[in-house]
Amino acid sequence: MSFLGFFFGLLALVFLLDVIELLRRAASKPHVTFAIVLQMGLLKLPHMGQLLFPFAVLFGGMTSFWRLTRSHELAVTRAAGISVWQFLLPVLLLAFMLGVFKVTIFNPLSSTTLARFQTLEASNLKGQKSILALSKSGLWLRQGISGGHAVVHARNILQQEDRVELLNTITFLYQGQDTFIGRIDAERAFLGDGFWRMENAWINTPEAPPIHKDEYWLETDLTLARIQDNFASPATMSFWKLPEFIKTLDEAGFSAIRHRLQFHSLLASPLLMCAMVLIAATFTLRHARRGATTFVIASGVLTGFILYFFSDVVYALGLSESIPVTLAAWSPSGVALMLGLAMLLHLEDG
Repeated sequence: MSFLGFFFGLLALVFLLDVIELLRRAASKPHVTFAIVLQMGLLKLPHMGQLLFPFAVLFGGMTSFWRLTRSHELAVTRAAGISVWQFLLPVLLLAFMLGVFKVTIFNPLSSTTLARFQTLEASNLKGQKSILALSKSGLWLRQGISGGHAVVHARNILQQEDRVELLNTITFLYQGQDTFIGRIDAERAFLGDGFWRMENAWINTPEAPPIHKDEYWLETDLTLARIQDNFASPATMSFWKLPEFIKTLDEAGFSAIRHRLQFHSLLASPLLMCAMVLIAATFTLRHARRGATTFVIASGVLTGFILYFFSDVVYALGLSESIPVTLAAWSPSGVALMLGLAMLLHLEDG
């Protein structure tokens, strides 16, 4: 109950701040109504809820243990011969199950709503007709063809519902892994079911004159969903879809570091929830003098925020490949768990 109270309380606060920020951004957009802003705020809320899970577990644990300590129930429990590890076990199991719930059920919901939020944000606040973000060098796509692969480059892209059109395209054709066999320059290319239909195309092959075709058909295994997935942030990918998508990116030669970090961070979530319980117990299981009560509670909260900051730093190191991805994802949970265990062992068992 303490966890739920803090969780929904923090969600309400975050929702209020998000709506205020969205209203500020929509002030210069007359077509964006208050109903759309509320819808966007609600769609983003589950994603923010994922970030609030560890803090709700920490604050909920501190509140519960503090009440038990002040009512002397824990003193009676210890006098009956029950150790701190025994009465912490049910709480740790509950925290672990909350972590499993977050990963398996809450994460798919939040990834779906966040993807919808980004679509509304792109169309209403950013003025983009497509959520496909282009770099300064244009759009780059890698696809498979018979006996090799092709790299498609376009200066611009137009998307209307299921229709995708590339402008000023250059397609490099390779046999096997790296044997260049030709290049196709086209004024525009339309994505069909298993093919690109190119208009005003020039086909260039080594040691042969260019060939012009009004229309040229190039096979492709790309779909609109796969193209959009290449630009989707890991947060919009469900936990259940991430392993398959990481495998697809590896096979296509794309970097999957962000998605691997997201996947391993989700796997480590139940461990992080247990660590938050141990940290909460460390600061609230002992009686404190009146003057020290505020200091003890503030120390617990500060420790939680320091761990959150540490997680962001390690995540950035993993993203830059300064440390292995697995280490970057699991070390915050592991360090927090060992810190909590060490502090409890020192306080309870000397």
